[in-house]
Amino acid sequence: MVATLLRLRFRVLGNQLARSPWQLVGFIFGALYGLGLLVGIAVGLVLLGFGTLPLASSVIVGVGSVVTLGWALVPLVAFGVDTTLDPARLVVFPMSLSRMMVALTFAGVCGIPGIITSAAAIATIATWVHWPAAIVGWLVSTPLAVLTAVVASRTVASLASGLGGGRRFREAAGIVVFIPLILAGPIIAGVATGFAVNVDTLASTIPVLGWTPLGAAWAVPAAAAAGDLAGAAAKLLIALVTLAVLWLVWKASLGRSLAHPRQTSAAPVRAGSIGWFGRVPTGAAGAVFARAVTYWTRDPRYLRQLIGAPLVPVLLWFYARDGDPLIALTFSGPIIAIVIGIVVYADISYDGTAFGTELITGAPGRADRIGRSLAAAAVALPLVLLAVIVPIALSGEWEQFPGILGMSVGILLTCYGVCAVTSAHLVVPVSASGDNPFKRVPGTTFLQGMAFFGIWLVALVLSAPVVIVGLIGYFTQNATLSWFACAVGIVVGTAVLVGGILIGGRALDTTAPVLLSRLKAMKNA
Repeated sequence: MVATLLRLRFRVLGNQLARSPWQLVGFIFGALYGLGLLVGIAVGLVLLGFGTLPLASSVIVGVGSVVTLGWALVPLVAFGVDTTLDPARLVVFPMSLSRMMVALTFAGVCGIPGIITSAAAIATIATWVHWPAAIVGWLVSTPLAVLTAVVASRTVASLASGLGGGRRFREAAGIVVFIPLILAGPIIAGVATGFAVNVDTLASTIPVLGWTPLGAAWAVPAAAAAGDLAGAAAKLLIALVTLAVLWLVWKASLGRSLAHPRQTSAAPVRAGSIGWFGRVPTGAAGAVFARAVTYWTRDPRYLRQLIGAPLVPVLLWFYARDGDPLIALTFSGPIIAIVIGIVVYADISYDGTAFGTELITGAPGRADRIGRSLAAAAVALPLVLLAVIVPIALSGEWEQFPGILGMSVGILLTCYGVCAVTSAHLVVPVSASGDNPFKRVPGTTFLQGMAFFGIWLVALVLSAPVVIVGLIGYFTQNATLSWFACAVGIVVGTAVLVGGILIGGRALDTTAPVLLSRLKAMKNA
């Protein structure tokens, strides 16, 4: 059964790559990057073997500890959890929980990150071969190090996916948990400053890591090479206990989630209450607007895209605190506009197959573009205006208000104009409503991220006229240029938005059936 599930994993991957040439290209780029990284690691380990034992021990234990921590945290933050073999779908197979966990562990080892980690761990023999006593420890501890990393990732993922009992609690937690991730830079900088990390501190800290669950498995060969057989045995015991505890915690969490799957329920509503659909004008554009506003105000996948907006002033203040923070805070509005204005570049993806209900009504593409753009602006524009008004009120430089306002509004409208075109052509894999916020959706690729930044670049280029005029007006303290920037921002932004709605609407009339077929294929993947 384990072999069958592993074949299924690679069959799913092959189908995904065969369905889209761009996903295949992205996969190849990722594989080449991993291969290059692995070659660099191997060369470094060979050279490290000609150094001293303390140096080799510090590097391998320190880097190995970071790798183990990265397996537990980085996949959740940056790429999400690989759910190609989703335990919730495997529960119908006639297999025990332990056998399912073995299959999931091997699936993790057989992925590109798992292969790179395994190969790098094996390559440490190039260093330890210079100390024959370390080879025995390497033979025993290397599989432990790799398995600990993979099982730690699965354990943390299982615990995160089961966070909270109710759906609303999970959704709220999924939104709040992104706050420390966005503030990671200031947090790390503050910790580094507070502890004044230097070479001596690291030299005294790394040996301690060898006695922790993060670095125990990596430190066994080093202890054996130093002749400390008792220390090597103790660290091996710590590694074994760590793997056993992680396995048991994962087993308990996974068993609980499979025995008590999440239940979906709808909140009771008053008879006749149709929400936003009863508050907007009738017609296709009004209906799309009402549905989109409902998404923006109730769907946590949309709300998570807004969580970064209130934190922009915090980041600006932190990085400008040694100078004049008010100057940096003044540009909160334009920065927030570019951050949240681009998130709708493929918003049809969040409709899923429900997009078909719009198609069967025969709603024109132009109405769809108008409704979605107005809904996004209804949520984002108040945030942008607040970010413009508050810093200006604190500084008292009201003569600069028109220029900052023009830049902010111009950028926001320009972004919506660009996204009105791109979202008529693009759908991307997204998590389903109520899913684990860290879940990695099969089908996401490196090129998808590149496409996002390419769209961002196009929006910045089209916004360049108002940005240039606004910056000149601000730094020269020219009130006339400030008002001119306001006019340019509103005119250029409106022109790009109208053009985007017209072009995107015409394109959507043609591409809508194709987009629906892609959404159905993603759902069935």
